[in-house]
Amino acid sequence: MAKNKPVIFCVDDDAEVLSSIERDLRQHYTNEYRIMKAGSAQEASDACMQLKHRGNAVALFLVDQRMPEISGTEFLAEIRKIFPESRKVLLTAYADTEAAIVSINEIGLDHYLMKPWDPPEQKLYPILDDVLALWSSQVKTDFEGIRIAGANWNARSYETKEFLSQNRVPYLWIDIERDEAVKELIRPLSDEFKNLPVILMPDGTYLTAPSNLELASKTGIQTKANKPFYDLVVIGSGPAGLANAVYGASEGLRTLIIERNAPGGQAGTSSRIENYLGFPAGVSGADLAQRAVAQAKKFGAEILTAQEAVSFRREDPYRYIKLSDGNEIACYSIVFATGMLVRKLDAIGIEALQGIGVYYGAAMTEASTYKDKNICIVGGANSAGQGAVFFSRYAKNITMLIRSGSLSPGMSNYLVERINSTPNINVISEVEVISVSGNNKLEKVVVKNIKTAQETIHEFAAMFIFIGAKPHAEMLAGFVPLDEKGFILTGSDLPKINNRTKGWNLERDPFLFETNIPGVFAVGDVRSGANRRVAAAVGEGSAGIYMVQKYLQTV
Repeated sequence: MAKNKPVIFCVDDDAEVLSSIERDLRQHYTNEYRIMKAGSAQEASDACMQLKHRGNAVALFLVDQRMPEISGTEFLAEIRKIFPESRKVLLTAYADTEAAIVSINEIGLDHYLMKPWDPPEQKLYPILDDVLALWSSQVKTDFEGIRIAGANWNARSYETKEFLSQNRVPYLWIDIERDEAVKELIRPLSDEFKNLPVILMPDGTYLTAPSNLELASKTGIQTKANKPFYDLVVIGSGPAGLANAVYGASEGLRTLIIERNAPGGQAGTSSRIENYLGFPAGVSGADLAQRAVAQAKKFGAEILTAQEAVSFRREDPYRYIKLSDGNEIACYSIVFATGMLVRKLDAIGIEALQGIGVYYGAAMTEASTYKDKNICIVGGANSAGQGAVFFSRYAKNITMLIRSGSLSPGMSNYLVERINSTPNINVISEVEVISVSGNNKLEKVVVKNIKTAQETIHEFAAMFIFIGAKPHAEMLAGFVPLDEKGFILTGSDLPKINNRTKGWNLERDPFLFETNIPGVFAVGDVRSGANRRVAAAVGEGSAGIYMVQKYLQTV
């Protein structure tokens, strides 16, 4: 898309004068600037709001002092709240000279021009050239994409940044507490900041505190199925689900993935995976997921994002999946690759600060927010170690809070060595978090020694929690059997009655990875008995397609 030109905006209620100034501006500036005009202050204000929504820069306002509903000076004083860096020039008559001089002091007027300005080569262009040159040297033009206007104290603002970031949608984050112009712009759009963030789209439209589904639909992420029926529907797009879809689609199966958040699952939030085969320098979870998504799409698989599978039904030989938006998907086979959900920390004050200082997982979008500040990592497994190493490049000091006596054996040796050699990472062992507190941000963390019960207070700007996960299979209760911990039972692990699989009515036994419903499978971390490593998940997802194909031969 071509870069938007900055705007020169002229405002005058006299149609003849307005046409003349527009003509002269176009003759001299049209190659570098977009020329806009308005016949009233209200018309100009409405147009300026649209420009601000779209992220267009206004380099210069050229405004008549004598307008019926509002003076040029009053208009410029108001518009300065929205475009504080724009240059301001008044068009005046001889009698307005005093008002123009006053405006220089009151609103920072850059210049005033007497009417008429003929010839423009002598009386208009030299003056405006100087004003525009000053603007160009001091102002960086606005980002021409999606802008998120929110606040660090607003949890939904963080969630929105995470959703777009994980789905590789570029955006510009605008902290309204640091940008008065944007704060004034979104004040009426957000009901006095009660509904944040406001998403400003390049086309001039906006969304206020949108759901992920609304955001996905608006930003062009696929949320609706293109086909009425599929051979294979994969629920979840972590490593297992993506591998399953890649191999399924490559074998010619009509394949659909349903993902509630973003491709990659928990592995997709990992800052660096260093023990995955074929990547000696390591690979970020997001990059690995993006490569797999590209592969799946290359072979024709579809991916629905910000959609959640909420219920399932069986009408042989078909399987039906109801989505969170009420639509239903029909297919021959389902593979559950829903992975794990983060386990919540049981500590006083956690919920109130979640997303505004307390985060589950790496939350890499917040790295710059906590640059040169003291933060803590809760947890001692590989994901916590990877998070600590990642944030060590930004934060002043990182304190790891762990329940065990040391990082080993819960963490891979290469990570333990990396942490021990990183000077700004400190480990406090045999402790647990009791409470957190702060006013619209994390300020204090109370930690208790699990042996001595002694409590200590620490000041941290942020807390990133990695304390394990639980299977994401609660929506399947009553549809397929789960073990005592909530993992999906498959194959030989399925419950039996008289040496026959309970609920199974076929002559053959369930295939490997198959549940007690023919054609319904589970792979990856959500499966009972799985080896919970990225490579193992990829392996199960890949191998699972062979079982799906064997089942489809019987349909």
